Amino acid sequence: MLGEVVAGLIIGPSVLGIIVPDRTFQLLAEIGILLLLFEVGLETDIGQMVKVGRQSTLVAATGIIVPALVTFWASYYVFGLDRLLALFMGGTFVATSIGITARVLFDLKKHTTRTAQVVLGAAVLDDIAGVVILAMLYDFSVTGELSIYSSLRLLAFVSAFLVLAPVIAKLLVPVISAASMKGRTKGIVPTLITSLILLFAFLSHQVGAPEILGSFAAGVALARRFFLPMGSSIEHYSKELAGKIEEGMTPIIDLFVPVFFVIVGASINLKAIDFSSGLFWKMSAVFAVLAILSKLVSGVWVRDGLRGKLATGMAMVPRGEVGLIFAEVGRRSGILDDMNYAVVVFIVAVTTLLAPLFLRVILGEEQTASGP
Repeated sequence: MLGEVVAGLIIGPSVLGIIVPDRTFQLLAEIGILLLLFEVGLETDIGQMVKVGRQSTLVAATGIIVPALVTFWASYYVFGLDRLLALFMGGTFVATSIGITARVLFDLKKHTTRTAQVVLGAAVLDDIAGVVILAMLYDFSVTGELSIYSSLRLLAFVSAFLVLAPVIAKLLVPVISAASMKGRTKGIVPTLITSLILLFAFLSHQVGAPEILGSFAAGVALARRFFLPMGSSIEHYSKELAGKIEEGMTPIIDLFVPVFFVIVGASINLKAIDFSSGLFWKMSAVFAVLAILSKLVSGVWVRDGLRGKLATGMAMVPRGEVGLIFAEVGRRSGILDDMNYAVVVFIVAVTTLLAPLFLRVILGEEQTASGP
């Protein structure tokens, strides 16, 4: 994953300028992240995620409140930014890039561990909070006042979708099973599954949630551990379908997912940063430390020892594409000036590149300590 992001930095505007992440590349990247979150959903153990639900909630809440408060404080009281800009800076560093975190855990073969389930649950909640906060800040920048009703309404729609989407997808399993058994069209299973992923991503977007939550919900519904045993023949039938889904979707996932991380790297334009500015380096140093430490604190709720706490906190650090979305919205709406936009882009780059390296060290030490 880190190699793909660095490759994007090299071929993007930051270095060679071979590609510019226009709408075509963004579309390919969006397909990649949808497929990645579908794969994450397929590998998710719902029973385990429910067991660690309290910890995930506490990790998410800490990872939302602490970064927002400390970043607002530094923006408003240390650097003297106006209140709206300080609020926006605080909101920008709230969300965690679930795509980057999930890919790192996959690459390290840690995606089925208890720590991974806590992190994934917390990252989903962080993404929901990020969407609500971004909507609130954008409304505030336009109207000058916060609409609590609109925010609660958006939160209700997103929550209802996350509850209902896996159930609806589960109801479609018999249709997909029948088509895979009776259909003679080559590639019918990956075609139907890809259509299902895109449908749920669209529905998720319609209710105001991130599209990736729709594809994640589809993956959860089709996971092996989600199939309900309703008799030996149907249970075997479902497991066979799960195998076909995994076999048919793997080549597509392996093709598109790297595109997403390359585009993340290409979207980070380091040439937009004035590296000669002393104020830039002062703000970047302060916000980089706060961005990392404020997420590390969230791991305190995990019960898996010091390494588990550090691994959980570090897995929540990457801002990735989520931070870039905040930065772009802030720039287009006129909230972020050139200096603050450059600081946000720099912090996104730092957290995206450093977190996987530290996470590898932490989890590597854990593996060594536990033995073969």
